[in-house]
Amino acid sequence: MNRPRETPYRDELLADGSVHRAYEDGREEWRRRDGGGPLVHWHDNRGAAGTDELLGDRIIKRRYADGRVTYGRDIGYGRTVWDGGATVLVNRTSFGGRVGAVLGGLGLGAGLGIAGLALTAAQLPPAHLTPEEEEALRQQQASQNASGGDGGGGGGDGGGGDGGGGGDGGGGGDGSADWDSDDDSGWSDDDFG
Repeated sequence: MNRPRETPYRDELLADGSVHRAYEDGREEWRRRDGGGPLVHWHDNRGAAGTDELLGDRIIKRRYADGRVTYGRDIGYGRTVWDGGATVLVNRTSFGGRVGAVLGGLGLGAGLGIAGLALTAAQLPPAHLTPEEEEALRQQQASQNASGGDGGGGGGDGGGGDGGGGGDGGGGGDGSADWDSDDDSGWSDDDFG
């Protein structure tokens, strides 16, 4: 079992429909959904940029502007594993509405006991996917979306681990409707669905 380093962050919905993500380690990202499509464009305060895409099976593909590709896995409750399991990004803004009230009432709060989190092999993101494997995951995601499922992407944070990249920032269009949620928590922190 792997005990990853936790990197908390908070998202702020901006007036133009994009999201500003501030990590506790000083990194910042600006993220925008691509006109309702599957891509979220991002750029950060360290000069990196690229796109994030929820493929399926909670796997997130991050493509940097320089062509590098890495994968993360949403493991639920606003946590995403990156860097082969070395980093878990923790969304501190993901516990609004009913879920936040329940977790807070249980004394779990935003921390959710992450300090003791140990990852299993099933929670790790893939190190590499072939184009065929990526396409199969895209088809799985499209099928889940068409049937009304959440595609396993609920609460995912997208943003990359220590690879220097950010999340899904700059793109075109208003996109504010893409951040709405169906529950009483306001906008959704799930950048992919």
